[in-house]
Amino acid sequence: MPKRDEVTWTNMISAYVGISDSSEALALFSNMWVQPFIGMDPFLLSVALKACGLGGELTYGEVLHGYSVKSGFVNSVFVGTALVDMYMKVGQIEKGCGVFDEMPLRNVVSWTTVITGLVRAGYNVEGLVCFAEMWRCRVQCDAYVFAISLKACAGLGALKCGREVHAQAMKKGFDENSFVANSLATMYNKCGKLDYGVQLFAKMRTQDVVSWTSIITSYCWMGQEDCAMKAFMRMQESGVHPNEYTFAAIISRCANLARVEWGEQLHANVLRLGLADYLSVGNSIITMYAKCGRLASASVMFHEMGRKDIISWTTVIAGYSQAGYGEEAFKYLSWMRREGPKPNEYAFASVLSVCGSMAMFEQGKQLHAHVLTVGLDSEAMVQNALINLYSKCGSIQEAAKNFDVTKDGDVISWTSMINGYAQHGYYQEAIDLFEKIPKVGLKLDSVTFVGVLAACSHAGLVNLGFHYFNSMSNDFKISPSKEHYGCMIDLLCRAGRLSEAEHMIKSMPIQQDDVVWSSLLTACRLHGDADCGRRAAEEILKLNPNCAVTHITLASIYAAKGMWREAAEVRKIMRSKGVIKEPGWSGIEAKDGTFVFVAGD
Repeated sequence: MPKRDEVTWTNMISAYVGISDSSEALALFSNMWVQPFIGMDPFLLSVALKACGLGGELTYGEVLHGYSVKSGFVNSVFVGTALVDMYMKVGQIEKGCGVFDEMPLRNVVSWTTVITGLVRAGYNVEGLVCFAEMWRCRVQCDAYVFAISLKACAGLGALKCGREVHAQAMKKGFDENSFVANSLATMYNKCGKLDYGVQLFAKMRTQDVVSWTSIITSYCWMGQEDCAMKAFMRMQESGVHPNEYTFAAIISRCANLARVEWGEQLHANVLRLGLADYLSVGNSIITMYAKCGRLASASVMFHEMGRKDIISWTTVIAGYSQAGYGEEAFKYLSWMRREGPKPNEYAFASVLSVCGSMAMFEQGKQLHAHVLTVGLDSEAMVQNALINLYSKCGSIQEAAKNFDVTKDGDVISWTSMINGYAQHGYYQEAIDLFEKIPKVGLKLDSVTFVGVLAACSHAGLVNLGFHYFNSMSNDFKISPSKEHYGCMIDLLCRAGRLSEAEHMIKSMPIQQDDVVWSSLLTACRLHGDADCGRRAAEEILKLNPNCAVTHITLASIYAAKGMWREAAEVRKIMRSKGVIKEPGWSGIEAKDGTFVFVAGD
């Protein structure tokens, strides 16, 4: 163009800002600034400040701030608002608030900008205080202000405050606005009122992708995964296309349901729509495959991801760790240290846990030394994993030492230590530690009771075991699970009270499995009760007809009682079924590896 005026320059700079190309916008602005016959105005300056915020150009923004003060443009509501927005986006929250406080004129955009900046930075309380001040100043709120204020309420879990904002939005007629309606649903969901979120969704006039994603997430939080899948299908039938957030939410539910066939279909859909490059989607797919036991597929997905963040690495490491593949978990951790982001406490805790489960003691100690070097040994998750590692590897004194140095131990660390003491025969120490938990202000949970019941079982403390078992539901309102009943049945079996153990199995309100009957069968062998052993074996064989251990144990019970004909009959049945006892296996550590072998190797 032979002639360019202020309007031309402003339009071009605004266009670059509109497509989020901040570098080109600022380069064009710098070129314009040195033109001799082009004057600056507040609107142009505000556009340049917006470009600084988009590109994170703090230094350039501060230069423009200085110019605006010198030129007097800072008193313009456009420039002042742009300055607040720029400082908020580059993380200078205090400076942004300072500019806002000094603004002589403020409009609804100015208030919205400062509230949005505060809430997005995590200052939810300050954002709500600012919203209340805006209300007192009788500034006309728009839908976006209500939406961002509801987001602050959701972040705080402030249901009462959220309801007050909801009431004001209804008075202004904004509750049917899609921004506000979606924020309302999210607020009620995060405050535990999931049914409210579902009701709001049903009343929405316009159900967009955000609304559908919110309702799908609500169903997931309510544990109604089937409803979430049906909502996902209805969403597509209504012509609304799911985005990356929708897929991330629904794929995560497939992981919790262990429905790998659903996950594979969704994975194919993601590939078809070209959404696999989004980190949230890729991470959810890795999680889904890992939780469903498809570690090879999880690994392929991980390798195909163009970008990997800390969650990607931690998810694949946790997947291999939880499945008991210690060496693979170590390989990914080493790769992460070489080429990925700095490993966090989640990655280290996962690998430390598998070291404990697989008795990889030397590798666990080396990893402990590295954790000390990087300064993550004080993280609660790592401390709990260390206690678990040393307990399971037989070094109970080292586990106790790690437990003693925990500054703010949570109930998990206490439970890990109780389990460690119980497994190694320190029954009194386990019980004493259990009794201390309420005194230090921690709340007992179901897993903690499993630990103390196991300690009572190994120590033969039947009466104390029943005291804790009854106290669960009476005093702590914890419903006994299969694990708790298993501990009590084991307690009775060890004490030789087999008829009581059998009665508890038959009367417990939880579906019986072969584990509890196997405990009774083993106790029958120890105490020589052939009749009870026969009944226990019959129940096991109903659930698992080809269980070799059950046949062999029952035959041994008969043989020990001199019932040779019955023992021979059991072994004849084994041969007719083709049941063969699996050989036992063991493992040794050698040359930084764990090698498994069986008898005869």
